[in-house]
Amino acid sequence: MNKKAVTLFLALALMLLAMVGCSGAEESNSASGEKTIEFMHLWPEGSSAKHNKIVSDIVADFESQNEGVTVDVEVLSNEQYKNKIKVLATSDELPDVGMTWAAGYLKPYVEGNKFAPLDDVLEGELAGSFVSGTTEPYAVDGSTYGLPLELNIANIFYNKAIFEKYGLEAPETYEELKNVVKTLKENDVAPIALGNKDRWTGSMWYMYFADRIGGAEVLTEAISGGGSFEDPSLIKAAEKVQELVDMGAFIRGFNGISDQEAKSMFMNEQAAMYLIATWDLPNYTTNEEVPQEFRDSVGYFKFPTVNGKGDKNSYVGGPGVGMFVAENSDVKAEAKEFVSFFIKEWGEKSVKDAGVIPATKVDTESMELPQMYVNVLNDLNNASNLTLYADVQMSSDAAQVHLNQIQALFGGEVTPEQFTEAHEEALSK
Repeated sequence: MNKKAVTLFLALALMLLAMVGCSGAEESNSASGEKTIEFMHLWPEGSSAKHNKIVSDIVADFESQNEGVTVDVEVLSNEQYKNKIKVLATSDELPDVGMTWAAGYLKPYVEGNKFAPLDDVLEGELAGSFVSGTTEPYAVDGSTYGLPLELNIANIFYNKAIFEKYGLEAPETYEELKNVVKTLKENDVAPIALGNKDRWTGSMWYMYFADRIGGAEVLTEAISGGGSFEDPSLIKAAEKVQELVDMGAFIRGFNGISDQEAKSMFMNEQAAMYLIATWDLPNYTTNEEVPQEFRDSVGYFKFPTVNGKGDKNSYVGGPGVGMFVAENSDVKAEAKEFVSFFIKEWGEKSVKDAGVIPATKVDTESMELPQMYVNVLNDLNNASNLTLYADVQMSSDAAQVHLNQIQALFGGEVTPEQFTEAHEEALSK
């Protein structure tokens, strides 16, 4: 028994010494001023080589300029990332800095007190850096909890060769757009490629009509509850959609065709126009797999005014992935500095090296880029508004109603009044 007691005493003593040693090491590390920022992103080297290199370069630059601070990087693929973030949030073990998306994705993390407010970062060194309308989708109850890196806006791309053949010019007004449609129809050319099987594609047409007729805020206010979906301008927007359908503006069978199929028709010169977001820019500029002759023949125009109304610098679109700082981070100040540094570095690098449209304003005169990229970036610098995709703004249940109603509207299965009534009912629940 005595030997056992002595053995137990020695074991306990060794454990205590080990604990003291660890504590001393921690105190020494803290005293030395060494800080480690845990950073998790979703651009693996294999599938996202250009993005991955940009991140690595920015991290290296930050560490070189911030002595004593190390950024510990973990990289996962998109779906793996989303799954792991959920698990880490549940156990309060989020990385100090990570990636998030806007609106519906962000809100549960904010409500669970997982993400730190970033108003001080936004109003500090990054003040005035972002394209108008890009940070608002990351705000909850007046505070901003994420800062966007990427941005996409929708424009109408068109085949310049087809337009020239029939003496057409890019339309500035809705009446001019209808005349273009009419001329193309008369010459047996499909005017507009639309794959409305995916429904969000048709939603963009409706959203633009709503913006041009009712102004930049009317749709967002109707969705948030600050206005009504039965606003006359939103009914008129639905009427304009059906007017285009009745004219035969869209390719045959559009409600049963996917966006990818519609894209192929445009790129195979089977349709003259195609409304899509700027994530498609490489197909019309730098993608070597697309014939140069076709790339040279593609232009774009902003969505036209309607009855003399509408600001053409107001866009439908949305920010892509953004950055968050964990609320319970032990290095919150350093994490915020890293986010600010990252976003400033990301803007120009992402354009030049990966063909990304960033959420921050970029000086296009300092870079050698395809002219279409320059034009889009200049458009963004002068944007007056960005309206986030309607289904992203809505709850999941309301979004399904919206998407189903979009397809029904384009298919002539509901009247404009029934369309808006269905939205009002879904959003009131």
